Amino acid sequence: MGYETARHLAGLGMHVVLAGNEEEEGLAAARKICDEGSEQVKAEFMFLDLASLKSIRQFVQKFKDRGLPLHVLVNNAGVMLVPERQTEEGLELQFGLNYLGHFLLSSLLLDVLKQSGGPGRCARVVTMSSATHHGATLNMDDLLSRRCYSAHGAYSQSKLALVLFTYRLQERLTAGGWPVTANAVDPGMVDTALYDNLCSPAHAAKTPVAKLLFRTPAEGASTAIYAAVSPELEGVGGCYLYNGQRTQSADISYDADLQAELWRRSCALVGLPEEA
Repeated sequence: MGYETARHLAGLGMHVVLAGNEEEEGLAAARKICDEGSEQVKAEFMFLDLASLKSIRQFVQKFKDRGLPLHVLVNNAGVMLVPERQTEEGLELQFGLNYLGHFLLSSLLLDVLKQSGGPGRCARVVTMSSATHHGATLNMDDLLSRRCYSAHGAYSQSKLALVLFTYRLQERLTAGGWPVTANAVDPGMVDTALYDNLCSPAHAAKTPVAKLLFRTPAEGASTAIYAAVSPELEGVGGCYLYNGQRTQSADISYDADLQAELWRRSCALVGLPEEA
């Protein structure tokens, strides 16, 4: 999860685990949260590289070995508009990290979430998408963009996949009667390092524009925090949230057949049984 979201949840008395692949930054963020809070504030860092399926499995095993509950999982990592690159397992980076990494992480932690939720206090999965999913297409025959790579196309596809995943996950949770909800969040345009891969002219233009139009990281985290803790969303899942309100996602994201097919193919890509 992002720093601002972690800081807020820790301030509410939650034991927060910041998971990421930048160890020095993660440790510093956890220390800052603890230093700024009361003695009851608990925040720690655990290494996790979402671009590595091996690292995800190792992280999940270490987390489970500690026997901690998991009441809120915030899927917030991502890269944007990067040149064509592959993950450790040869997956296109944006689809692999932004989507498949979160798909595998959520799937492997689902049993802990189910055990942690209960009547009147569902565990929650909060997944960060983007408005770019509205213009995305999902090429089931080339999910990894091996035939033709477009940085923008790959990014928007990964964000659409996250919405489809959220809706399919909620359907499965509801069918099983599990005390877990799943919602997708659009944080809006937030002034972060995510835009560092813009071309030089666009990057130069972005700086003054960001001060006027972009949200601060704290403002961008507000809807994720709402999804994670708001009493209004207790037991409510399968929503797309923007500006602290439920709104419509792209029409294609409600295609149940597409949701099911993406789930099936995602399981195959990360090495999970389809019923996982």
